[in-house]
Amino acid sequence: QVQLVESGGGLVQAGGSLRLSCAASTSSFTVNAMGWYRQAPGKQRELVASITSGGRTNYADAVKGRFTISRDNAKNTVYLQMNSLKPEDTAVYYCNTRVGFWPWGQGTQVTVSS
Repeated sequence: QVQLVESGGGLVQAGGSLRLSCAASTSSFTVNAMGWYRQAPGKQRELVASITSGGRTNYADAVKGRFTISRDNAKNTVYLQMNSLKPEDTAVYYCNTRVGFWPWGQGTQVTVSS
């Protein structure tokens, strides 16, 4: 069974930056489009960024220009660089395939204070 392990979250002040990492336990990572999702308290999980196997990226309007998704296929790892963080970015962040096909990991908590 595929395992996804997210890390890099934490508490940061508004305007700060964090870099999230997500390691997948399968080499099929390399052929899958991957995504970063987030779920805030009382809200549904939403896709915030995605990257194809070839490196093409797409972002939700709420994070466009502030977040950057990237991947390292040699390490089966996807990253999310988050800059200019806002309190509304506070959520648990998860990675998965672009369509959420694999079992969800535990996520990593990001808390942005005002």
